[in-house]
Amino acid sequence: MYCCPECFGDRSLRKDIFPLRSDKFGTCSFCDSENRPLLRPAELSEYFELLISAYQNTADGKLLIEWFREDWGLFEHPRMDDSRAKKLLAEIVNDGEIVLRPFAPAFVPVDDQLGDWENLREELRYKNRFFPKGEINYERLSSLLAFLALEPCEVPRNWFRARIQSGEAPYTADKMGAPPKELASHGRANPAGIPYLYLGSTELTAISETRPYTGEIACVADFEIDDDLALVDLRTPKKTVSPFLLSEPEEIGRMRSDLPFLERLGDELTRPVLPQSAAIDYTPSQYLCEFIKDQEYDGVIYKSSVSAGMNIALFNPKRGRCGAVRQFRVKRVSVDAVAEE
Repeated sequence: MYCCPECFGDRSLRKDIFPLRSDKFGTCSFCDSENRPLLRPAELSEYFELLISAYQNTADGKLLIEWFREDWGLFEHPRMDDSRAKKLLAEIVNDGEIVLRPFAPAFVPVDDQLGDWENLREELRYKNRFFPKGEINYERLSSLLAFLALEPCEVPRNWFRARIQSGEAPYTADKMGAPPKELASHGRANPAGIPYLYLGSTELTAISETRPYTGEIACVADFEIDDDLALVDLRTPKKTVSPFLLSEPEEIGRMRSDLPFLERLGDELTRPVLPQSAAIDYTPSQYLCEFIKDQEYDGVIYKSSVSAGMNIALFNPKRGRCGAVRQFRVKRVSVDAVAEE
């Protein structure tokens, strides 16, 4: 039997390990994906044995496949139910009993944490904006950004930017870029007066980000970004960070403890914000992006809060070039609501 990268959903297995080790393509025996690079499960044993060594057998723990899903986003393919995931893991490590025993993390660092983002977030909003006293391990955070950095081949070249049309005539291409610095207001990533270029992955995503009203006309421009950008992906850190890039169980345990912090940073850029409070509520995400820019990255990718797509914020607007502009009429704006507890 053969497995493929889609069984696991891990970035490093997909782009590094399988391409390096596989010389066979076909249909996966476990998730049924077609035309994928294939390996016999046992060929992945060294990687999974190291990962398993970051957990310890305990009476009141959870199954390994549960931990791997929760901690690293593994086995999330629709076909990889518990039965298939346990069967695959058992074949990888040649042990049918280990997948039935309860485990718990073996390494849970206490004194070497990245910091308390929630306290820093409140301090930035309401106490100290430019010289916060909240303790964050910036050296560690800087090293973690490398695990979230995308290679150029992983980033789409084509994106979209939308503006709501204010007059009879559509905006021309020269009016579809980032605003001039004197008009740049507070954004999710940029402080006022420092323009960034915000783009959406689809036309609908770009339009949705403008918060349009029914009947309005949106001008949407095609953008092509440079092919050598260094971008940090904050959408789903547990799917971007791979435990198979680490060489020691302690490193895996430390990364596991850092992931919730990184996920909170990604949530910061996606968090819904009311226009009247944007100047305050955008401060934490602006602070985060200023740090990322200081580490010499070109921008960030983050989930859209109003659509199923994703957004990119380029710190240097000149790294994206505007193409054709099309008009779209907004036919409907949907609303979803939940009762306050």
